[in-house]
Amino acid sequence: MTTETTQTAPADLLAGIAQKHLFIETLEERKSDSLDFHEVSVWGVKAALEAAYAAGLAAAQEA
Repeated sequence: MTTETTQTAPADLLAGIAQKHLFIETLEERKSDSLDFHEVSVWGVKAALEAAYAAGLAAAQEA
């Protein structure tokens, strides 16, 4: 695995979780309150945290 892949993989994974569970288009700062701040449900936050936790467990088992 290259350094570039290692650095972008977690960012891509987190972006995917944000899109799927929180309906956030991007995690990039866009310097606009209406684009950078999001109202999300508690169940969406819970699902996103569970997905991130599961991804961490999977990564630890691969190592």
